[in-house]
Amino acid sequence: MKKEKISSGKLYKTFVYVALITLAISIIVPVVWVFMSSLKTNAEFQGSPWSLPASFYIQNFLDAFEKANMAEYFLNSVIVTALGLLLLVIIALPASYVLARFDFKGKKFINTAFMGGLFINVNYIVVPIFLMLTSWDDVVYDMIGDFFFLDNIVVLAVVYAATAIPFTVYLLSSYFRTLPKAYEEAAFIDGCGYFKTMIKVMAPMAKPSIITVILFNFLAFWNEYIIALTLMPGASKTLPVGLVTLSKGQMAAANYGQLYAGLVIVMLPTLILYIMVQKKLTQGMTLGGLKD
Repeated sequence: MKKEKISSGKLYKTFVYVALITLAISIIVPVVWVFMSSLKTNAEFQGSPWSLPASFYIQNFLDAFEKANMAEYFLNSVIVTALGLLLLVIIALPASYVLARFDFKGKKFINTAFMGGLFINVNYIVVPIFLMLTSWDDVVYDMIGDFFFLDNIVVLAVVYAATAIPFTVYLLSSYFRTLPKAYEEAAFIDGCGYFKTMIKVMAPMAKPSIITVILFNFLAFWNEYIIALTLMPGASKTLPVGLVTLSKGQMAAANYGQLYAGLVIVMLPTLILYIMVQKKLTQGMTLGGLKD
């Protein structure tokens, strides 16, 4: 009986390892192939798509930045993502702290509202958001003779931050609830107010969780397509929307080197950020403070 349990346990572990290795290969191989293809000339790619590049053909990246406007799209994505994350942290951090650590009238209703926001897929409300901003633009146009809300990077960043608040507040407030009250009490004894206690004491303790929400939301903002396509209908585009435009043009011209260079430009910041914060990300997902 004992031998059967041991053998079944080994079989289960073997199955898990095989499944994980298979999954890793299915992810790593396409990523490596995209990087290799981005460094090939068009003739090399058409001759042998799976072979190693004969040399590092950097011209694909230069053409993607210069001829396909990827530099402008990249800058737009950086601004939108950075501003969206900044607004999100500024709003969600104090909201999460208050909801987690204080009791006040209406707290249950606010918590319920935030939880309800988790079940709203933002892609389903893009059209109402677009119509709302269009109506606001009509009013602004009558006042100043110009549009403001559509094709505006700042407004797009505000929409990104607003749609990410429910998830961010949920995750941060859950982490704040696990932290001991002794730290706050010690800070109050030292003369710290509520705001200073949050900034100087509680926020540093919640750093793994804050990094986790920043990474998750960075991925969401950086790769977002539908909202950016809808709210930025003009020439100004973010990187995912610009990549689709590049894809259509280069596939029609059978110029695959520039296409894969564009894909690398989109992927590289995400990979670099993940490598930099992977340890903190793991801590934020698995660790918490001691409960009271």
